[in-house]
Amino acid sequence: MVQRDARVQPQSPPGALRRDGSAPPLVQGGSGALAASRPANLTNPHDLANVPSEATVVGENYLIFSLVERELALKAEHIQGVERLADVTPLPHVAPWVVGVINLRSSIASVVNLRAFLGMEVLPENPRTRLLSVRFNEMVICLVVDSVSEMISIPPAAIITDRRRVPIPQRLTPFAEGTALLGKRSVILLDASRLLFSEKMQHYA
Repeated sequence: MVQRDARVQPQSPPGALRRDGSAPPLVQGGSGALAASRPANLTNPHDLANVPSEATVVGENYLIFSLVERELALKAEHIQGVERLADVTPLPHVAPWVVGVINLRSSIASVVNLRAFLGMEVLPENPRTRLLSVRFNEMVICLVVDSVSEMISIPPAAIITDRRRVPIPQRLTPFAEGTALLGKRSVILLDASRLLFSEKMQHYA
């Protein structure tokens, strides 16, 4: 079973990995399949207990997490939960970055190692490893990340979208909407729709 790390209760849309509303249990792609997740009765995506908040200015809320000592973030409205990684069931004939599926609050959800998906070195699981349940429209994918640090409000003035001013690593460019400059910190903001509906995620070989 998955051990819950934070209580998140967003509204429960019909879970699926398709946009057409057909809601199959599995979406085929190449030689593998991604499982659809049908979220349980959850109500508030911003209610992440045990995740510290520094929302002192007006802006959108983001959940900050890390990969390879780099800080990344996704909008809080797309985060269904933060879990400890446990009891993932492997699947045969899937892409190497698909870890498998889990029973997430009585729903089946696909687990993707974000390091592997982005072509980074894959490290063993450790006590800080976390699983982010990310939702956009009707798609839910669980992403394995190195750690989760905080929920923070980022004002528009702190976000730089001109990549000539603040370069973004090439492997992240297709999924990034910009970079937030927070004092001495530089946080790459990922776009949930670009990531979850990317051609690689949907039609992997």
